[in-house]
Parts: sequence; C-alpha cells; structure tokens
Amino acid sequence: MNTPPTETPVLDTLEAITAESVSRCNLDANALLAARIAALAAVDAPAASYLLHVGPAMDAGVTVDQVENILIAVAPIIGTPRTASAGMKITEALGIMILVVEEALEAEAEEQVG
Repeated sequence: MNTPPTETPVLDTLEAITAESVSRCNLDANALLAARIAALAAVDAPAASYLLHVGPAMDAGVTVDQVENILIAVAPIIGTPRTASAGMKITEALGIMILVVEEALEAEAEEQVG
C-alpha cells in the first residue's frame, strides 16, 4: 500500500491516523476532545499538540471551564508537574491562536483600506 510522496508526510500520516480514530469512535465531539485534552496532559504534550486541538475544541463547544475541570480530574493521576505543564502549554497554545487571529484580522483590515 504505497501512497505518493507529499510535501508533509508526517503531518499527512498524523491526519490519517486521527481521521481513522475519529471514524471508529462513538463519542460526541465534545467528549472526544475532552478525552484528547486529558491524554495530551497525561503524556506532557508540547504546546503545538494542544494548538492542533484548539479549533476543533472550540467547534465542539469545549469551554475554558471544561478544560480546567479536565485538568482537575486528571491531576491526581498524572501528578502536579504534568498538570501544571499542561496548563502552561494550553495557555501558550491559546496565545498563539490569538496572535494568528489578530494577524489575520489586521491583514484583512489592510486589504479593505488599501
């Protein structure tokens, strides 16, 4: 089963794995994203991993309160260092997302003016 090479083979593979996982999962979108956030915290994932989930989490209705409660729920299992790390990395991912949105809005405003 060879597939033609692409410019982003690693990202393409991750996308395919994720799509397969989602297609086999019977959780609603909100529960699925909650489970993924908990798993990211458990493995001390980098901010980039959370960043990939910000858009889908917002689309699924995941709230900041829910994320806080997810971290509270997993804290006794994953421990203080990973819980604190997850909080910081989630904050970093949200900050990056805000910067991206602000830049897009500024570019759009400049196009309308110019």
